[in-house]
Amino acid sequence: RLGHFLFHFLTSCSWLLPLASPQRITDPAIGTAPNQEYAHSIRLEGDIILGGLFPVHSRGGGGMPCGELKKEKGIHRLEAMMFAIDLINKDTELLPNITLGARILDTCSRDTYALEQSLTFVQALIEKDGSDVRCANGDLPIFAKPDKIVGVIGAAASSVSIMVANILRLFKIPQISYASTAPELSDNTRYDFFSRVVPPDSYQAQAMMDIVTAMGWNYVSTLASEGNYGESGVEAFVQISRETGGVCIAQSLKIPREPKPGEFDKIIMRLLETSNARAVIMFANEDDIRRILNAAKHNNQTGHFLWVGSDSWGSKISPVIGQERVAEGAVTILPKRASVDAFDRYFRSRSLSNNRRNVWFAEFWEENFGCKLGMHGKRPGSPKKCTGLEKVGRDSSYEQEGKVQFVMDAVYAMAHALHRMHRELCHGYPGLCPKMANIDGKELLSHIRAVNFNGSAGTPVVFNENGDAPGRYDIFQYQSTNRSTREYKVIGTWTNKLHLNVEAMQWRAGDPSLPASVCSVPCRMGERKKIVKGVPCCWHCERCEGYHFQASEFSCELCPYEQRPDANRTGCQNIPIIKLEWHSPWAVIPVFISMLGIITTTFVIVTFVRYNETPIVRASGREMSYVLLTGIFLCYAITFLMIAAPDVGVCSFRRIFLGLGMCFSYAALLTKTNRIHRIFEQGKKSVSAPRFISPASQLAITFSLISVQLLGVFVWFAVDPPHTFVDYGEQRTQDPAAARGVLKCDISDLSLICSLGYSILLMVTCTVYAIKTRGVPETFNEAKPIGFTMYTTCIIWLAFIPIFFGTAQSAERMYIQTTTLTISLSLSASVSLGMLYMPKVYVIIFHPEQNIPKRKRSFKAIVTAATMSGKLQKGGDRPNGEVKTELCESMETNSE
Repeated sequence: RLGHFLFHFLTSCSWLLPLASPQRITDPAIGTAPNQEYAHSIRLEGDIILGGLFPVHSRGGGGMPCGELKKEKGIHRLEAMMFAIDLINKDTELLPNITLGARILDTCSRDTYALEQSLTFVQALIEKDGSDVRCANGDLPIFAKPDKIVGVIGAAASSVSIMVANILRLFKIPQISYASTAPELSDNTRYDFFSRVVPPDSYQAQAMMDIVTAMGWNYVSTLASEGNYGESGVEAFVQISRETGGVCIAQSLKIPREPKPGEFDKIIMRLLETSNARAVIMFANEDDIRRILNAAKHNNQTGHFLWVGSDSWGSKISPVIGQERVAEGAVTILPKRASVDAFDRYFRSRSLSNNRRNVWFAEFWEENFGCKLGMHGKRPGSPKKCTGLEKVGRDSSYEQEGKVQFVMDAVYAMAHALHRMHRELCHGYPGLCPKMANIDGKELLSHIRAVNFNGSAGTPVVFNENGDAPGRYDIFQYQSTNRSTREYKVIGTWTNKLHLNVEAMQWRAGDPSLPASVCSVPCRMGERKKIVKGVPCCWHCERCEGYHFQASEFSCELCPYEQRPDANRTGCQNIPIIKLEWHSPWAVIPVFISMLGIITTTFVIVTFVRYNETPIVRASGREMSYVLLTGIFLCYAITFLMIAAPDVGVCSFRRIFLGLGMCFSYAALLTKTNRIHRIFEQGKKSVSAPRFISPASQLAITFSLISVQLLGVFVWFAVDPPHTFVDYGEQRTQDPAAARGVLKCDISDLSLICSLGYSILLMVTCTVYAIKTRGVPETFNEAKPIGFTMYTTCIIWLAFIPIFFGTAQSAERMYIQTTTLTISLSLSASVSLGMLYMPKVYVIIFHPEQNIPKRKRSFKAIVTAATMSGKLQKGGDRPNGEVKTELCESMETNSE
């Protein structure tokens, strides 16, 4: 009862009497304005009274609750409510024989003031006990009969609706808003008597997010007016950005409810701190929008910001007046609507004489026509006097405010709910039946949530379980026209999904190119993103280096070993495979030497065959000479196998012949030097001939030595069958573009050493015997030429080893090693050919007189003569070669 008493005292004594007093509007022709003392509310009599809350005035400053008149958001909307009530009262089908009335209040765009005003709606529901109540002068209070408000249409701002909803729910008065979109109002546990014909900002925030995404923007700032509408809208947008992860918030700024001077300039400066975030998502009231645009203009930021405005901006003209260039290109959103033509006709027909019920219409008249009504007009500085004959749309511009449709839909939703309730309770009773004398707010709410009708725009008006309307939006852009003016143009719609006509969009000076609002530009192909910590939309681009390719937006991966990155580094491609080509300089020189050697060797063989029975050929040991010449030929021929394109066949022949040529040569030379050594060692001890010095024995020894090489090769074949492979490591350069795979036979350096090792062992042994026989006179057999041959060959192979193995890490390894090996083999063969056979061929061809037979002597005599000749003859009485020839011929004859 104490609460009821205080409530009753405040409402009765303080301001109830002025509100209850009749309004007074004098004839406009006289030129007097209505008394401002009474301009607090509009009252329309009726059987059922609806409350109305509209922002007729803006928020006041300097301690004043109210400021300037709002022509569109205030007057248009409240006139829409009265127009809808007029239509319903004339409708014989909807609430027949029942008249709707209204009590319409001004919220002055301030939640606290609106709360104070809305106490009017609950007066009739408060129990009155004034027995102990006295007014300030001691008189008993005079109680005016309050109107019983069954439902409230409004408010506009979400902060106002929230404040009012907290009061109305206590008294179970249903409330339908035409403009409040804060997601907080969807909480049916806290605002259970609140409904709205506009979708909540959660839908609007999703629609704005879809717009940002469609624009390709991923780095934006948000700007909100302090209060539930702005803060809840931004919060919903930020929450969606976190869930989707595609958009980052550079800054989230808030406009104070009572901004200090220079506050908006500071906001612009703060927005410029993240200049890449050109897009600004605005959930702000109309006044704040206008002032932020003005601050951007004042700071010379025309064209920098890309404004994305919520439904509080919509398609309103007032926020952009005088700052059209700053607002150009702004994308705004508004619940899907259609202009109500009947309302246009109605509003254009309004005048001071036929619209006395609107206590603020005179003030609107002055503001709209820029004139002054009498001495007490609201525009004391205006030199022009109002005549009362001005006409809306003729003497002033006129465009229907965007929420007119929703105001009418809210009124009709309340009327349809009352109609359903009347049909259910009164059962055809004309007018109000007794059961509806005291309307139960909870029951009325259930009927409100159940309505389903086509609204003034032709779209269904329905409510979900939370009292929200479905999300349907029109997308606008403020653009230049061909007439050098600017206007809002519909560029798309959103109904759970965005449909945007990007081609219809224009930016500064009609530029159709899409501006950017990104933190970092996209990385080029072959670069990965390195995300800045805490800001997923900002990154640094890092090139995928070496053999890495761009596997994903954020990672580089290493290509498989046999592949390298492609030109764009977005994938891998096979590394080109190369081999030693015949036309390569690395091949031309070895082939030339080899061809020259083969021709020369063939010439020697042919010469020996032709002069096979001559003393020089016979003295050289024909059988061993042909074995040696075969080895020399194979040393030259191996060059072609080393350069040929590797395959299984080529690799097989490489294994066989790589060491076989040297083995033939040095096995034959070893056998020869060993034979000479044994002959002269035996000659020192006995006159009998050593064993195994016959040609057949020599061949048997030679082929026995060669068979060891062949046996090793066959074991190699069995253990590791020949095959080819591609060596990608040999030419794996730091620059992948230069990388090559080398097609090779599977012959490792170790295998090569093993293959040539036996031949080198024969060569070293042969050299040892050449050293041992160095004391034999030069006229006897071939000891010294063989010695010179082996010394030179050793030098060649000593030079080969560091060159071959020292270039193992070189990118040109294949070329250097192949060329070195083939040239070494060819040089070894050339040394043997030149020192052992070219002098013989020279004598055979150019000095045939020396190639004649001599008389034969016994083996003992010949050996004794050969042994002593070195001691007793320095110049020799006999020509060079005679004793040598005799010795060889004798040996050959004896062997025969």
